[in-house]
Amino acid sequence: MTDIGLISVIMAAYNAENTIETAISSVLAQTYGNFELIVINDCSVDSTADKVLAFGDARIRMLTNEKNSGVSLTRHRGASEAKGEWIAILDSDDAWEPDKLEKQAELQKRTGAELMYTGSAFMDSDGRRLDAVLSVPETADRRRLLKQNILSNSSALVRRELFLANEVLDDSIHEDFACWLKILGTGRTAYGVNEPLLIYRLSGTSKTGNKMKSAKMNWRTYRAVGLNVFSAFCYMVCYTVNGLKKYRSLKR
Repeated sequence: MTDIGLISVIMAAYNAENTIETAISSVLAQTYGNFELIVINDCSVDSTADKVLAFGDARIRMLTNEKNSGVSLTRHRGASEAKGEWIAILDSDDAWEPDKLEKQAELQKRTGAELMYTGSAFMDSDGRRLDAVLSVPETADRRRLLKQNILSNSSALVRRELFLANEVLDDSIHEDFACWLKILGTGRTAYGVNEPLLIYRLSGTSKTGNKMKSAKMNWRTYRAVGLNVFSAFCYMVCYTVNGLKKYRSLKR
């Protein structure tokens, strides 16, 4: 098996008792064995912490924030305390196919990539799999990503030092999108595995599920990464059109 070194899986969790067991189980089932899982409990008031501890697996470390800090600062804490050369992000309501990390490791060896992503399958809020699949291109540069963020956060595998140097600690924008744009703004290229190795949970209550809120955050993201008003507007039009096509296909 290809081994690119220790991968630190970062999972921020807040009141995730209904989904976190599925997320963690999908990490522990990975065919790539050289990983650690860092779960950062952002002051959950439900049984999230108990469900994490119940796994009793030495590969899992749970950190607990002293106060509720929001997702970007919570992920930052996990990445800062990670021991691996690589960071993989998995939201506590999503899941992976068992060979997700293995296939990305193979891709890294072939290409020398420092930022990678995969295609996505989807499940509803109750965890039922949907028929739709999101395909992704083999590569993406900054301009490609500006038109549509095909780099799903929970599919990302990124070199740790690169992530820490470009992360954006601002929950009022799509902080993950901003991070990827900053990385690609250095002239790097992201590489994708065009297979649905991420299983993304669709939820109307998430910040991406609320379309108007998501659009406003997207606009602020464009401005935060340095686009002027005209450029931001043009890319916003492309993003909106591509987003409508994407969600229309999910409803079929």
